Amino acid sequence: MDDARAALAAIPALAGYDGPLERLGGLTNLVYRAGDICLRIPGKGTEEYINRANEAVAAYEAAKAGVSPEVLHVDAASGIMATRFIAGAETMSPEKFKTRKGSPARAGEAFRKLHNSGAVFPFRFELFAMIDDYLKVLSTKDVALPPGYHDVVREAAVVREALAAHPIQLAACHCDPLCENFLDTGERMWIVDWEYSGMNDPLWDLGDLSVEGGFDVVQDEEMMRAYFGGKAKPAERGRIVIYKAMCDLLWTLWGLIQLANNNPVDDFRAYADGRFARCKALMETKEFSLHLAAIREG
Repeated sequence: MDDARAALAAIPALAGYDGPLERLGGLTNLVYRAGDICLRIPGKGTEEYINRANEAVAAYEAAKAGVSPEVLHVDAASGIMATRFIAGAETMSPEKFKTRKGSPARAGEAFRKLHNSGAVFPFRFELFAMIDDYLKVLSTKDVALPPGYHDVVREAAVVREALAAHPIQLAACHCDPLCENFLDTGERMWIVDWEYSGMNDPLWDLGDLSVEGGFDVVQDEEMMRAYFGGKAKPAERGRIVIYKAMCDLLWTLWGLIQLANNNPVDDFRAYADGRFARCKALMETKEFSLHLAAIREG
């Protein structure tokens, strides 16, 4: 709380706030509510893999697109950010995505609004380049990769080839759609936390949210129908499924970085091993090969 008070005092427009502070969620950062303000203080070690200047641009652009709260203050050097608090909104979780009627559709609508906004983010979110970058970060740390990780990365070359056969137009994407990065009013879904955002295949966002939320077939269909305005084409559905595996392949490494940085929020060894096992299991299914074929055909 002392750090939060000090951060508020350093922001001229917010320096006079002396009301209550409420600690909110966050896997890597410290997040607080201060009245109608949401204050974010970056977590330890995040400067190794987060470009705060890129994040600031994305946060402003997402707010202009109407999918993220108004940005009130950003310090790209420290990473401290203040945004407008969305009153009356529920912070989502896998359980809430199951119980809050229409929430997968509202998430799909928010993604469609973002992806069609014409916003341009400064970072290019490139899956295989990010895997290489995370591996470089981990090469300096005393943390073991899950057995067979490099083998699966090599096997994923077929995914790269299939995606490259019919590239689709990149769009401004969130790229890290953890359930807790969604705020639902019951009528509108807001998206927050733009640390990993960039220009990307927009269907990454749908596949990744499905994984993070543990969506079942009904939830997937609801989200896709809202996003596409009808039934998804085989190649579109295929890209979403492929990205379910690929996000697990990438975020396995993210979890290991958190482990190396002694992040106490979660058991990141179990987190990383679980994501990698889920990735392998999906890639070994017959359905995965069929979806790859659909992508190749376009």
